[in-house]
Amino acid sequence: MSNAKEFFIENGVLKKYKGSGGDVTIPDGVTSIGNSAFSYCKSLASITIPDGVTSIGDDAFSYCESLTSITIPDSVTSIGMNAFWGCKSLAIITIPDSVTSIGAGALQCCGKLTNITIPNSVTSIGMNAFWGCGGLTSITIPESVACIGNDAFQYCRSLASITIPDGVTSIGAEAFSGCEKLASITM
Repeated sequence: MSNAKEFFIENGVLKKYKGSGGDVTIPDGVTSIGNSAFSYCKSLASITIPDGVTSIGDDAFSYCESLTSITIPDSVTSIGMNAFWGCKSLAIITIPDSVTSIGAGALQCCGKLTNITIPNSVTSIGMNAFWGCGGLTSITIPESVACIGNDAFQYCRSLASITIPDGVTSIGAEAFSGCEKLASITM
């Protein structure tokens, strides 16, 4: 169980986690998880984010190598660049309907991630968003997405099928490069 001394919070922004990891609960009253707040906390096993948090900053959980799952509350609207980059044990992440964009590199190198549901609220998938997610086998992109960034799914080596809706107006360079098993793209 976490205690208040493990967190540096300023004006509702969790600036830095100073604890030893394990199962962590972010205190109520936090409205934003700041840039790099938990980065390189290699012993962080699980995280509970309270309702009321509206944004997850850049690199917020990057290289939290023991983090296996995370549920993002409905209050979150943005997931920053590289937010979960290098979380190599992350197998389950739930993205709520409130999120409108998945930032560049947000889930890059999350090799154990096997599937993900992108909610209908998301309008853009940033470059490198799922780069190197070698365990990802299939994905359905919702009608709301208009833009898929460069290298978004590059080196998703297990990705066998993908559905791209009519509303997508832009697919970046190398978006599906290195997807060795990709046999089906439905548009």
